[in-house]
Amino acid sequence: MPRQRIAHALLLILLSSPPCAFAAPAFSAQESPTVRTPPPQQIEPPGNRPGAPTGTETERYTLSHDRYEKAVAYSRAGYTLYFLSVAVGFAVLILALRFGVVARIRDFAQRTTENRFLQGLLFIPILGFLLDVADFPVRAAWHGLSLHYEQSVQRWGSWLIDWLKSELISIAFLTLLGLILFLVIRKSPRHWWFYFWLAALPIILGAFVLEPVVIDPLFYKFEPLAVQQPALTTELQKLTQRAGLQIPRERMFLMNASSKTNEINAYVTGFGASKRVVIYDNVIGKMTPQETLFIFGHESGHYVLNHVRDGFLFFAVVLLLALYAAYRLLHIMLARWGTSWKVYGPQDWGALAVLLLILEGILFFSSPLINGYSRTQEHNADVFGLELIHGIVPNSAQVAAHAFQDMGELDLADPNPPPFITFWMYSHPPLAERLVFAHGYDPWAKNQSPKYIKVQK
Repeated sequence: MPRQRIAHALLLILLSSPPCAFAAPAFSAQESPTVRTPPPQQIEPPGNRPGAPTGTETERYTLSHDRYEKAVAYSRAGYTLYFLSVAVGFAVLILALRFGVVARIRDFAQRTTENRFLQGLLFIPILGFLLDVADFPVRAAWHGLSLHYEQSVQRWGSWLIDWLKSELISIAFLTLLGLILFLVIRKSPRHWWFYFWLAALPIILGAFVLEPVVIDPLFYKFEPLAVQQPALTTELQKLTQRAGLQIPRERMFLMNASSKTNEINAYVTGFGASKRVVIYDNVIGKMTPQETLFIFGHESGHYVLNHVRDGFLFFAVVLLLALYAAYRLLHIMLARWGTSWKVYGPQDWGALAVLLLILEGILFFSSPLINGYSRTQEHNADVFGLELIHGIVPNSAQVAAHAFQDMGELDLADPNPPPFITFWMYSHPPLAERLVFAHGYDPWAKNQSPKYIKVQK
């Protein structure tokens, strides 16, 4: 579930604002070299470490012929699986309605009990499980692809356990929301979309708050970064002071990502008291300390620029518009196909499948808007990170560019994603663009004022 989106369209709308991550391809890429977790170390100038950037060596994203071929094949397969997953989602819902599967599940629930609450406790989980089982082959194919390209190190048994965990969480969440939804539909048939939105917002906020402390630990182990990397933690705190940001040492966490993936990543997650910065242990093992400082600078930018808060507000507006559109389309679709589907009105449990179909479509066609907003945030965080480490890390632009180069090589990032794919699927600017921008961003040499860090201390 962490770094993945719930399969159900309703949950996708509600949870479509993921934690602000440093690197988040449409389908997460991972890589295979053995992770080396070094002992605590002092931050060294880039030139003192093997492989550190010097001169103008990292001006654009380049791959060896072998890595290039793998990156292209891996990325294209991921794009195909994404659209296949969407097609499967539409097809399963349409076929389940068309051939009366949804109606039979509803009839079973109604025969079992006359209590409407208990009917929901039967109908909603069965429908949700049916949809996710139908999507299971695509998810399994993606994991198999990641293993084939040596991006994942998670064995099938562990992967299946994680899938079952996420399944239980998603079905529980879907059931809770579904019961609330049908309660407000019965109470206010004409304005349920607004009242459900009001009821859903605190649930979404609660999910943001609880995810890092309740849900994420079900999939990975976390420990304070200072336990294994006290010197690095001290350097990171210097950056937070420069940014005018209070991120206590106890809110910096190291995640044992290497137990399942070789992805290089870091992210900001949580809300309020649970807000934190998480760094994958792979970052410590595969990147220089200077590159880690840049990654942290990017993540601290999400903090300073209030991206988690703004993202929550943005997606709250998207959700309100989506629910209103779903309200209007539900009546149109039931009037047109309700009889053949044996769904006899908005209060019929079967209407949930129709709503999921509608929201699946809204989510799919709003993907460019949602991802475009995310790309803007990520670009601004890149700018913030570059400005934050300037003057602290020698050759800071080269260090940042080299960090993107390393990430691309390890994660098999697409060297040249098609413009349509970037527009539709990418929550971050393409890595090659980020590298070029990082290498060339130098307002100080042009006597221009930096965008965020106005005074260098």
